[in-house]
Formats: sequence, C-alpha cells, structure tokens
Amino acid sequence: MSKSRIAVGSTRGPKLDAVHDALKLCAEHLNPNVQFEVLGFAVDSGVGHTPFSSAESMRGARQRTEALIRMTSGKDEIYQYFVGLEGGLEVMQPHHRHEGKGENADAAGNGGRRVFLESWAYVSDGSRGHFGRSGGIELPPVLAHEVLDDGVELADAIDKFAGVAGIRDNQGAWGVLSNNLITRREAFRVALVAAFAPFYNVNLFRIARAAN
Repeated sequence: MSKSRIAVGSTRGPKLDAVHDALKLCAEHLNPNVQFEVLGFAVDSGVGHTPFSSAESMRGARQRTEALIRMTSGKDEIYQYFVGLEGGLEVMQPHHRHEGKGENADAAGNGGRRVFLESWAYVSDGSRGHFGRSGGIELPPVLAHEVLDDGVELADAIDKFAGVAGIRDNQGAWGVLSNNLITRREAFRVALVAAFAPFYNVNLFRIARAAN
C-alpha cells in the first residue's frame, strides 16, 4: 500500500492525535488504497494567542494551512492534504436589554454576554480548502472576564482556573469545562471530520457546486 502525507500546522499532541482520530473515520472514504502519514510542523497562525471571534479562529486555521503550503512548496515531499487547526472564542452579546439582567448577567457586569470556546479546522488539497467546526462550550463569566478583559491567554487562565499546569497539551480547556466528557482532542476531531467532508463526500459537494 502506498503512503500519502498529510501536513499539520502544529506539533502539539492533542491536535496531531485529533488528525489520527479523524482519519480512522475518513481515510477509507478519502482513498482506500493509501496509508496516510501525519506530519506536524510548527507554523504561525498569524492571529492572537486567543482568537476572540469565529472569524479570527477561521483566519488562524486557514493561515496555518497556507503557511504549510508555502513551506513545502518546491520540496521533494508531496503532501495530499494540509491541515490548520485553531481554537478560539466566540463572544455573543444579548439582543435585548432585559437579557443583561437576572440570571444572564455575569459577575463582571458585562451585560450578559455569552462566551463560547470553539475548535476550528481548515483542510486544503493545495487548490481548494474547506472549514469545519466543533460545537461550542460556554466559559464561566469569571474565566471569560480574565481572558477578554484582563488579556490573559486562555491556556494560562485555564491552568490557573483548574489548578493544573500544561492543560493545553492534555485535555485542554474543553476537558476542564466538560469534566473530561469532551476533550480538546475530541473537539478538533469533530472539526476535522467536518472539514474533510467535501473531500470524502465528493459527489454530493460536486453536485452542490454544479447547482450554483
């Protein structure tokens, strides 16, 4: 069986493990005749250490992928797919004034904003790319305040919040917030399966593109 390389824009364990997990589901549908080899590279996302919107997280994931494509261009190694992964926050503000009072009002007095942790993936074959996203889990207001208003990196804030060091390279903030029912690795796996969909469910997406 021939090998096919996948470049990932990170060297962190949970992200690389998530790619392997996603491939267990997707590999046969992507190409049953190859064995995928996952290789991680440290590349810059080009966004802040904690993105504060879905748009910024998407941009970070895409820019990691684009950096991989540039880095591997002209080299002997051929990569079938390039993967960028980015975790970040999505800040949602209440639409009505009364939502800023009562149970939805946070302790920091921020008008009832809701802050969700998301995991994004961007997968490209070098010519076209597609996004995928995990679900979202809400941050406690005190943690959201520390990250958004005090400028503390989420990785540092969650370590302090949980009283454990190095959470980012283990269960991640997802694991802490969900009591390990959903880990960082699992959230990225979901995002990756979604981002790979146009490549393994190619007939459906081809029909959809043709219809437009």
